[in-house]
Amino acid sequence: MGPKGVIKERQVPMRAEVLIIGNEILACDVLDTNSVLIRRRLSEIGVEVEQVTTVGDEEERICRAIEDAFERAGVVIATGGLGPTHDDVTKRAFTRLFGRRIVLDQEILKDLKTRFERRGARISEVILEQAKVPEGLRIIKNRVGTAPGFHLDDGDRHLFLLPGVPHEMEAMLADYVLPLLGQLAEGSGIHRLTLRTTGIPESELFSRLKALGDLDYLGFLPTQYGVDIRITVKGEKGEEKVQAIAEAIRQRVGEFVYGTDGETMEEVVGSALLARGLKIAVAESCTGGLIANRLTNVPGSSAYFERAVVAYSNESKIQLLKVPKRLIDIHGAVSPEVAEAMASGIREIAGVDIGLSATGIAGPTGATPKKPVGLVYIGLSTVEKTVSERFQFGEERLINKERMAQVALDMVRRALDTHIHSRGDL
Repeated sequence: MGPKGVIKERQVPMRAEVLIIGNEILACDVLDTNSVLIRRRLSEIGVEVEQVTTVGDEEERICRAIEDAFERAGVVIATGGLGPTHDDVTKRAFTRLFGRRIVLDQEILKDLKTRFERRGARISEVILEQAKVPEGLRIIKNRVGTAPGFHLDDGDRHLFLLPGVPHEMEAMLADYVLPLLGQLAEGSGIHRLTLRTTGIPESELFSRLKALGDLDYLGFLPTQYGVDIRITVKGEKGEEKVQAIAEAIRQRVGEFVYGTDGETMEEVVGSALLARGLKIAVAESCTGGLIANRLTNVPGSSAYFERAVVAYSNESKIQLLKVPKRLIDIHGAVSPEVAEAMASGIREIAGVDIGLSATGIAGPTGATPKKPVGLVYIGLSTVEKTVSERFQFGEERLINKERMAQVALDMVRRALDTHIHSRGDL
């Protein structure tokens, strides 16, 4: 449930702090990814995180950390310590700090029982502890786990208590926290837009955009998938200015811009396929199913994604994708010829509009003097023609796989943007 109806007239709290709770984080047994995600997502809506604090599972330290954070910020987001075990002490720390009682929430109790009954599983007494909550807080429902989150709203301050499990925290952030703070941030006079690019280095982006003059309103945020360009404008008519700047940027580097704000490449490609009524199938070697995984991460992808084949060995390419053996013998599996044969093979076998393929050397082994680690050929096939492109990445296997999947999806995006506008264009 989103925070509809929660907003009141008040001074907008734009300064935020993040509190990461857990002995496992302090001991470096678990990597803190929550604060990175929270900072990124809050920045997108105009709320700047000024400090991140990590504290262990001790009530007194948690209380002191919350008090200190509220001395500096109007928004505090704490993650961790909301589970039902003895070392999950965040709820107890909150009740101690704010003088609240722990009460049994019948709605949460009913929801937990229903969810376990639906799965045919027995609910334990430990899990039922999740229904005991601090009195007087707004409940943030957990649609992917069992521990609810909590929101304290006292007019001038907001405290959000979220689970430490990353995917549970991320769901609550998206469902509740961001919509609420987004409404509050609207009154701040700060306007933001992020243009997401891929296929162009940060240095070249800067070089192409410096003709715009003063670039203080732009931030360049490199990721493994590309570079995000963050536009920030303050003051009157800020939204108009943001859109004008975005248009000027698109005029200079528009071919590399694939989305805005939190859009992913797979979402953009999926929307484009759906709008055109097209279906795609994928043949993967070096990416090991990662392209298909990303496409199917999008809800509703069955409307345009038909199938995928992971053909890692030469034999599987021949048997499953009908790649002629002579092509592999002559050119090798990592070649434009084989990439194109894989793409056309999966398209014909699946009976779809577009066939996509990837064959390369993820590393760290398997390279030759002529075919280094990080080399990949991406094939794209339609009934009209089959083409391939060569890309060269670095030495890190997992990063290479991610980037190979990204350029494969981007090849589809560019084809759809430039010349495949409907099935009639194939």
